[in-house]
Amino acid sequence: MAITKEQKDAIIKQYARKDGDTGSPEVQIALLTADIKNLTDHMSKHKKDYHSYVGEMKKIGQRRNLLRYLRNKDINRYRELIQSLGLRR
Repeated sequence: MAITKEQKDAIIKQYARKDGDTGSPEVQIALLTADIKNLTDHMSKHKKDYHSYVGEMKKIGQRRNLLRYLRNKDINRYRELIQSLGLRR
């Protein structure tokens, strides 16, 4: 259900601003998006799994807050990120 180590490393490598960067908003948002996509697939199969639903909603809230932070900090980075992730904002 969770993303694998290889997938996580690939996402970090793709969205990192510098070598070894794991804490930038871009990396955090990309990792949360991958987790949300996996949980969405899980929820389509297991509609009554309330605990996974709550976890998915928490991740969506975290991503929303990080996106708001990035939008207020640097609008160009925000626009590039939502375009590369395919988010509807």
